[in-house]
Amino acid sequence: MKGATLRYPEGTTIVGTARVRDPKAVHAAAMKAPAAPRAAKYGNVKVEHDGKKFDSKRELKRYHELVAMQARGEIAELERQVVFVLAGPVVIGGRKRPALRYMADFVYERPGVEGQIVEDAKGRITEGYRIKRHLMKAVHGLDIVEV
Repeated sequence: MKGATLRYPEGTTIVGTARVRDPKAVHAAAMKAPAAPRAAKYGNVKVEHDGKKFDSKRELKRYHELVAMQARGEIAELERQVVFVLAGPVVIGGRKRPALRYMADFVYERPGVEGQIVEDAKGRITEGYRIKRHLMKAVHGLDIVEV
C-alpha cells in the first residue's frame, strides 16, 4: 500500500495515539507567504559589486581601497578569498572529517616587505576565528591583519 492515503471520518482528531491533521489547515499553512530573509548573525549585509560577492560592506570598501593601492603600485598580486589548509582531513570516531581551512578575505604582496600579507575584514572576532588565527601563525608563519 505504498503511497496510499488513509481516510478517516470527518471530524476525527485522534486515531490510536496519533493526531490527525486537518487537511484545510495543512493547505492554509502551505499557502502562507514565504518568510522574510533572516538578518545575519553579526549584522553584516552581503553585497555584490561588478559580479563579485562580498560578505559585508566593510569587505567591499576594503577591496576598493586595495584595488586603488594596487593601481598606484603600493601593493601587488592582490587576491580575494584565498584558502589556507590549517590541518588535513582526519578520521574521528570512525568518521572522516574534512580538512580545517581558513579563507582569507585578501592576500597581497607589498614591495620591500618579505612574504604575503593576509587581511581579514572583521566586524567581530569570534572564538573560532581566534583559533584559526593562531593556527595560521603556527602552521604557515603568517599573521592576519584585521581591518
